[in-house]
Amino acid sequence: MKTLKVLFLDEVADMYDAERRIVKALPKMAKAATCDKLKKAILAHLKETEGHVTKLEQVFQSFDEKARGKTCEATVGLLKEGDEIAADFKGSPAINAALISAAQKVEHYEMASYGCLHEWAGLLGNKEAAGLLQEILEQEKAANETLTGLARTGSNEEALSGCDAAESEEADGSELGNHRGGTRPAGISRNRSEAISR
Repeated sequence: MKTLKVLFLDEVADMYDAERRIVKALPKMAKAATCDKLKKAILAHLKETEGHVTKLEQVFQSFDEKARGKTCEATVGLLKEGDEIAADFKGSPAINAALISAAQKVEHYEMASYGCLHEWAGLLGNKEAAGLLQEILEQEKAANETLTGLARTGSNEEALSGCDAAESEEADGSELGNHRGGTRPAGISRNRSEAISR
């Protein structure tokens, strides 16, 4: 019978594979970034991600299971898309906004996955696993917030204007974008873009 425990361990294996793939992908993403703050943020999250791999191994151990990976097709697809975006926008003023978008897609997938795993660990009565998964979830949320902040304080404006936002006295970015760090299309007023988003 396929129980919640079976589902839980299967999904932990999925995320174990995902995190190991992300560890390999983040250095390439950092190299592609032209914004120093974005590079630093990506490399800081690389260290956290390495820690996530270890924490997931501990989750397996807390269930007396050997750590195992199961190919995470979603992460494979998201990372492939990220590689394509980095190649397509290399040398473009939109490169950093593009990289942030690709990274946030991964973060949102991870947040959804770890949210479920944390709840399931609690239902299964494993406080150790629930605590470890909560730690990972909080770090993923923080990474996502950092990316949103970088998008709003420079990368989106840089992509929109085609110039280095750091050189622009007016590049604020606080009026632009949504929680995922996107920009509204050129030529659409703020009121119009708000109406569209509703």
